[in-house]
Amino acid sequence: MQEKFSRFAHRFVGQTGTRLLMDDLGDVLSQPEAFDNLGGGNPAAIPEIQALFRTALETALKDGSFDRLSGAYDGPQGHRPLLEAVALLMRSRYGWPVGPENVAMTAGSQSSFLMLFNLLAGLCADGIRRHILLPLTPEYIGYADLAVEPGAIRSFRPRIEELGEREFKYRVDFERFRLTPEVGAVCVSRPTNPTGNVLSAAEMSTLARITADAGVPFIIDNAYGVPFPGIVFDDVEPLFGENVIYCLSLSKLGLPGLRTGIVIARAEIIEALTSMNAIFTLASGSLGASLVCPLIASGRVLDLVQSVLRPYYEARVRKAIGWCDTYFDGLNYRRHRSEGAIFLWLWFPGLPIDAQELYRRLKERRVLVIPGHYFFPGLEDDWSHRHECIRISYAQSPEQVERGIRTIAEEVRRAFAAA
Repeated sequence: MQEKFSRFAHRFVGQTGTRLLMDDLGDVLSQPEAFDNLGGGNPAAIPEIQALFRTALETALKDGSFDRLSGAYDGPQGHRPLLEAVALLMRSRYGWPVGPENVAMTAGSQSSFLMLFNLLAGLCADGIRRHILLPLTPEYIGYADLAVEPGAIRSFRPRIEELGEREFKYRVDFERFRLTPEVGAVCVSRPTNPTGNVLSAAEMSTLARITADAGVPFIIDNAYGVPFPGIVFDDVEPLFGENVIYCLSLSKLGLPGLRTGIVIARAEIIEALTSMNAIFTLASGSLGASLVCPLIASGRVLDLVQSVLRPYYEARVRKAIGWCDTYFDGLNYRRHRSEGAIFLWLWFPGLPIDAQELYRRLKERRVLVIPGHYFFPGLEDDWSHRHECIRISYAQSPEQVERGIRTIAEEVRRAFAAA
């Protein structure tokens, strides 16, 4: 049957990293046997945060606002109170000169990037075929399959800086980095999914300057960063610029199932996204926006980040790092320095099996991880490093995380022993 599918469809059907990730999440929910799910991107269920959203939903049910939220479309730009609240927060907290005309809602971050990548890459009206450029990989697994035109995402290898005996950090290799007229936009995530890397202020300012000088949009994926959900373990400031497209999400704030993305950009970009929203989804869902709107409008969301979210994940990641260093002791192993997000990125130099085979063996033992090679979208050369890495999440219960890390260590030892 697939031979009758369109060329457009062939970009998306079949096995992809994103499909693998979401299928595994579905398996966890649907199968009665217990998995140690270290593969997914679900945030932790934090009681204080869940209680806030339950209370907000109960209020909406009691005062009748739920009926309007569920029974009527918002405009294609999104829930107006949320647009105003986000603009107010960015003006009052960071001094950004933005209003509601600079904010749009989408049906989640994946929808944001689907629209942005295909808005700015591909065969353009001026006759130039442009692409999205990632200054370094590994990067978010979901970028790889978003562009409709093949080859519309390209990337560079990073520099690897080894830190002590067990850590390392990826850095942008500015000696390789080049902008050409065929670059439609530059995109980074900060903190980076999968590695927890936070690009330094110097790296960000250099990228901002280079892109601004070239008149190229600079997309910053802030799904884990400031101002919310704030899963960043160093103090960082968001970056503003005329060419910056700043993307936020409610998922890691605790609402992944309500699929709410937020884009802040110059009015021309917001107008284009509004038109695309109208065609793709008519309008984004209003429920997630309504639940968080009071928190954002009052600025209380920033207090929650500092008092609840950041400390919660900092405590979790310290435990996970301790388990890694204990169970992987004696192995050829390094982990990326954890500076944010909800993942650890593990590197086993010289691993005698590739990460896909390690994933398969672990899944047989009811442990889910994500093999590393999926996180190198647009990298043309077959770099052996990407087959030696895996991503694990530490957002699940401590019992699951410790058990899963112990199982990973056992399988990696077996692989080295057999070789």
